[in-house]
Formats: sequence, structure tokens, C-alpha cells
Amino acid sequence: MNIIVSGSLAYDRIMTFPGKFSDHILPGKLHVINVSFTVSGMVEKLGGTAGNIAYALSLLGEKPLVLATVGHDHQRYFEWLKQNRIARDGIKVIENEFTAGAYITTDRADNQITGFNPGAMKHPSAFNFDELPPGESLAIIAAGNLEDMTAYSLACKSRGINYIFDPGQSLPMWSKDDLTQCITGSRILISNDYELELIISSTGLDRERLLESTGIIITTLGEMGSLVVTTDGELSIPAARPKTVVDPTGAGDAYRAGLVKGLVQGKEIRESALMGSVCASFAVESYGTQEYRFSPEEFRARLDIISCRD
Repeated sequence: MNIIVSGSLAYDRIMTFPGKFSDHILPGKLHVINVSFTVSGMVEKLGGTAGNIAYALSLLGEKPLVLATVGHDHQRYFEWLKQNRIARDGIKVIENEFTAGAYITTDRADNQITGFNPGAMKHPSAFNFDELPPGESLAIIAAGNLEDMTAYSLACKSRGINYIFDPGQSLPMWSKDDLTQCITGSRILISNDYELELIISSTGLDRERLLESTGIIITTLGEMGSLVVTTDGELSIPAARPKTVVDPTGAGDAYRAGLVKGLVQGKEIRESALMGSVCASFAVESYGTQEYRFSPEEFRARLDIISCRD
């Protein structure tokens, strides 16, 4: 089965400020802020929706095709993809741009200031879906370049390719008509609970009418698990228990990878969603979105436990 993962590739540059931002901002001067924070260090992590999902799929034994753009500073990311046997054929290099990057500074009170440079993500990857056999392909269209998200949704529909639509962080940038168009005809619409409310507000469609536009609605609920809604009713999917919670960032992308793995194996939606929960539980055990690992035996053992609980 061909797995196509469309979304973003990005570098996350994470910095720690040992003090509190509030101590360096004068009351009554918010309209003329000019501050500088000396950080105690910086780490660079690989991220982006497409990269995170593809990485988790590689741990699950799949070889997904990533559709995204990167800049002239792509070497480290390409080395990582090669190391994890992830194809780069669908990745377009934009030589006059940097790869998308988030610059995140966290202070001692866990307040964050983030600057995001979309860089190469401003450009579409413009992949041609014509060569993909419809019955042997599944796509997940995650947050990334809006032109790609729209074009790939239309391409999947015109070729009869099943796709999961996952607008995520891109939601504030959509028009009502474009968002509705991308959702309509998707096999699954997936989001967290806050994003689902944004979708409802943006499209003007309530949950019942959304379900008429897509086959299944999946809402991830963090440590509360997830909710799968079909025309047959609702399924409450528990969260798998991690050994420890270090960093929840990237758990949603890991969930999506486990879900996709189940679907391409021909499993029912309930078991596929349980696989999503298990994959997410491993992701939260490490700092960074592509830092965790697990063996097939470890994955199966945790899946057996959650299957008995459900």
C-alpha cells in the first residue's frame, strides 16, 4: 500500500530563558516593547507534521512518501530521512529559502515566546498524483502549504484515492469555502477538540452535517484518549499509558501514524484508533517529536494491554 504524507518539514530551535519574561517588561510600556533575553542554551530538533508522521510510520515498518518543501539548509533533515528509510522523492528543495523553522523560548514560569518562519513552506511541493493507483494508496493531508492541501484533496477525490484531512494549525488561514471543499469527500477528518470547534465555526457545519461531508470524524483528547464518530455511532478510544510523560509535543502526529498503519493493514477503525493511541504513548516519553523508538514487540505488548482495557 502506498502511504502519502503531505505536510510540513521544519526545524524546531528550542531555547530556555532562566528568568521570567515578566520581570523584563515594564508595566504600561507594552506598546513600545524592546527587550532582549539571553538564553542558557539552544537545542535543534527535527519536526513538522509530515516529518513527525512519516517518522512514526517508519518505526511501524512502513515506507511513506513525504510531500513537502525544504530550504537550502535541508542536509541534516535529509540525512535523518535516509537513516530512517523515508523516501525523499516527493520533497521539493527551494534553494533561496530556509527550511521552515520555529524559534521557541521558554522562561522559568513555562511562558513561551515563539517566532515561526514558514520559509520554504510558502511554496507548494506540487506532486503529481496521476501515477498513484487509487485502490493501493492512502494519503494523509496534514497542516502545511495551503495550496498543496487544497490541490492534493482535489487530486485524491478526482482519482478516487482515500485521504485523511488534518488541517491542524493551519485552520486560522482557511476560508469557509476552501475548508469545506477539502473536508468534503475525505475518508476521515481528524483534529483535536479545540480544532474541531474552529472547524465548526469556520464552516458553519455542526457535527452532524460534518459527518455528512466526511466518512469518519476523529477527535483526539490528549490523556482522555480519542473519540471516533461514524454514521453507526460513537466509539470512545482510551489513551494508552506511557511509562512517563516527558514532552506531549508530537503525540498527535504519532497518533495519526498509528491510525494510518492500522488502516493500510485493513483493520477496522476501532483497532486502528487504538494503534494510534499506542503510538502516541511512546511519543510522549521523549523530549522532541522524533526522538522516541520502540520495537514491534514493545508496540504489540502495549496494544494488547489497551485492547483489554477498551
